[in-house]
Amino acid sequence: MYKIAVMGDRDSVYGFAALGLDVFPQNDISEAAKKLRNLAEENYAVIYITEALAAKLETEVDRYRERQIPAIIPIPGVKGNTGIGILNVKKFAEQAAGSDIIFNGEN
Repeated sequence: MYKIAVMGDRDSVYGFAALGLDVFPQNDISEAAKKLRNLAEENYAVIYITEALAAKLETEVDRYRERQIPAIIPIPGVKGNTGIGILNVKKFAEQAAGSDIIFNGEN
C-alpha cells in the first residue's frame, strides 16, 4: 500500500500528523535530500514538501518530476506562500499546451 509523507520545517509539518500522514521535519539540506531519496524508494506515492524546502532541493525534486510515483507537491509553510507551487502548475500547463495559457498580465 502506498503512503503519504510531508517534509519541511517542524512548525509547518507537524499538524499533518493528526491527519495520519507521515511527517519528516527537516532542517539540514543534505539530510533533507537523503530523506527525499529514501521516501521516493520506500513506497511513498505522494510527498508534500514545503515550498521553502523544495526551493532548496530543486535539483533533487526535478529528479522525480518525470516519474508517476512519487508525486512531489510543494505546499506553503507556516511563513506563507512563496509562489513556487503556482509557478510549477504554470510550467506544467505550458509544457502540456505548448504555450502560456494562464497568462494574467503579470510576468
